[in-house]
Amino acid sequence: MTRDKADAANRPDGRTAAESEPGSLRLVATLAIAGLLSGVAIIGIFEVTLETITANRARELREAVFKVLPGVELMQKLIYKENKLIATNEQEQDELPIYGGYDSEGQFIGYAIPGEGPGFQDTIKILYGYKADTRKIVGMEVLDSRETPGLGDKIYKDASFVANFTNLSVEPEIIAVKKGKKSAPNEIDAITGATISSKAIVKIINNTNQIWLSNLPEPGQEPELLVVEEESAADTGRGE
Repeated sequence: MTRDKADAANRPDGRTAAESEPGSLRLVATLAIAGLLSGVAIIGIFEVTLETITANRARELREAVFKVLPGVELMQKLIYKENKLIATNEQEQDELPIYGGYDSEGQFIGYAIPGEGPGFQDTIKILYGYKADTRKIVGMEVLDSRETPGLGDKIYKDASFVANFTNLSVEPEIIAVKKGKKSAPNEIDAITGATISSKAIVKIINNTNQIWLSNLPEPGQEPELLVVEEESAADTGRGE
């Protein structure tokens, strides 16, 4: 008796081990079905949570605008179109928006400008407040960062570093210097041990300023408040 026949004789179904193993086509089909079901599940979860995710991002953006522009109670999206800055609540293709901040009476206070660029680990996304009449940055908030915990993450955890951006001149450009060596209105103290992340923030702001500052209207000519946001600074808890 051959080995295969002996093996089959010892199995309840009388089949050999080779005959009992699933075929390659069956394995491929099983994997394909599993992949399809996983894909459908992922898409379904995404569709269900998309509205919530979008709402949360909008809320976080509003809160950031109110943080980087002291005194702001209302905001609206602004885009550069047809050689001028205009207010809009529509989604424009390939738009690059900034945000106008206004007081409770609709008087313009300043701009909240998004920027992003490479950090030590990954892309850093920020929002900073800018007042064109004084040509100064008045606040900065890190929106997204994966910098090294304990070092690079100090760009948003270290209050003294964030405070560098509350009254910062943009002329001729912002410069990061060794901590304790700051002596000019356009300089910031870099974080000891996280110089790369500190300089990354500075580079992002300088590069973004090159894009936007020359395209902003003269002080006093800013777009009027056309759309009142559903949530003001008080609604988001800033006024508590």
